[in-house]
Amino acid sequence: MKKIVIEYLYPEVCNLYGDTFNVRYLEESVALTNEVEVVETALTDEPRFVNEEVDFIYMGSMSERTQEIVIKKLKPYKDRIIELIDKGCPMLFTGNAIEIFGDKIEGKNRGVSGLGITGLTAKRDMMKRYNTLYLGKMEGLDSLIMGHKAVFSFSFGDNKKNYAFHSIHGCGINKESEYEGYRKNNFLATYLIGPLFILNPDLLRKYMKDMGVEEPRLKFEKEMDETYKIRLREFESEKTNFLQ
Repeated sequence: MKKIVIEYLYPEVCNLYGDTFNVRYLEESVALTNEVEVVETALTDEPRFVNEEVDFIYMGSMSERTQEIVIKKLKPYKDRIIELIDKGCPMLFTGNAIEIFGDKIEGKNRGVSGLGITGLTAKRDMMKRYNTLYLGKMEGLDSLIMGHKAVFSFSFGDNKKNYAFHSIHGCGINKESEYEGYRKNNFLATYLIGPLFILNPDLLRKYMKDMGVEEPRLKFEKEMDETYKIRLREFESEKTNFLQ
C-alpha cells in the first residue's frame, strides 16, 4: 500500500478560518486505507517538495504582511513549483494564498510582486471587506462546490481557460467575473476559505485519488455525505442570502 506524503506549508502563519482542518481531515481519512505522513514545513524550513516527491501540497489563508514573507520564501523554488504543476502533483491553496502565485498584489500605497505563475493581479482595499457564501461547479466533478469568502482583495486577469469553479451563486475572482480561482492540472487555488474538504466530501475523494489512494474512504463518511446534502439544499434555496 502506497505511503501518502502531505506537505502543509507554513502552518504556524497560514492557518486562518479553520484552514488547518483541511489537512487534519485529509490525514485522518487517508489513514483509513494507507500509511500517511504529514510534513509541517515552517518558515525557517526548506520545503520537502524541493528535493523529494510529495503527494499533496497545501497552504491556507494568511495575513497581508505574511503574504510578502511567503512570496520571498517560495520565490527561489518557482521553477520547481512549475515543474510539479506540469507533472500533475496535487496542490490546494485556499483564501488569499491564491494571490501568492499571481503577478502582483497591489495595495493603496504599494505593491509586491508575486511568483508570476497564474498571470493574475490582486488589488487590495483594506477598508472594504467582502463576505459571501459561494456555490459553483468544478469541471470533472459531478457534485457542486460550496464555500465561503471573506476578502479584502480581488484578482484580475484572464482565468477563463484555467478557472477552478464556474460560479452559480457568489462571484468569481472579482465581482464582475463568474470564474472563481485558478486551476491547472491538479494545481487548484481559490479564494474560498476554511475547511473546504469538510464542506465538499467529493472534492476530497477526488484529491485522494489524485494522490494515489486507490479506494478513498472518509472518516465519518456517512455523516459527511448526509451533511453535504442538507447544506446543499440551503445553498440552493432562493431564501438564502449569499451576501453577508
